[in-house]
Amino acid sequence: MNGRAETAFMVGASLALPPRDILQLDLGAWMVVHYLQIVLFPLAALALSFLVRGRPGFAAGLCRVGAFLFGVTWVAFDTAAGVTTGLLVAAARASGAPDAWRPPIMTVWTHPIVGGGATPDSTPPLLAVAGSLAWMIGCLAAAFVLRRAGSSWIPVALLAISAVSFLVFRSHTWPGGPLAFGGLAAAAAWTRRPTSD
Repeated sequence: MNGRAETAFMVGASLALPPRDILQLDLGAWMVVHYLQIVLFPLAALALSFLVRGRPGFAAGLCRVGAFLFGVTWVAFDTAAGVTTGLLVAAARASGAPDAWRPPIMTVWTHPIVGGGATPDSTPPLLAVAGSLAWMIGCLAAAFVLRRAGSSWIPVALLAISAVSFLVFRSHTWPGGPLAFGGLAAAAAWTRRPTSD
């Protein structure tokens, strides 16, 4: 595998599943992904708001507010659950006694507001839920605006899939994140394609 393909595979793999043992995560890929997400989440929010650019009305405003709230909450969430956890894991490994660091790492990782380690039977962290709801509202409002403006059902359906993906899969890892952001990208591409009149 060449260097680029190996890097892409590592980043993709780290997005696919959260670690079973937080101290054993692929720290290089983890940090790259979580630093990138600090930029990518606001860019996704901006892309969502661009779908209703120049359109007046309550639904267009609701889309913009939802996109903004998603960007703010998920940057805060990812900074704590992703970057801070990664920094603590790096310090734990460097200390020579990583198990001594497990309680403080797990305090961040399982925190009810900013944590990232929700299990299927636990309550998801507040910032993740707030951001997911904001994303859902923004996407559904954008879908409504586009359909009302005469858009086909295809971008509307793609935005509906994007809207519910975080809530259905309870994660921005595979498949929730790729469905959410892929659905947004496909909807945006569809709305920009030339129409045949």
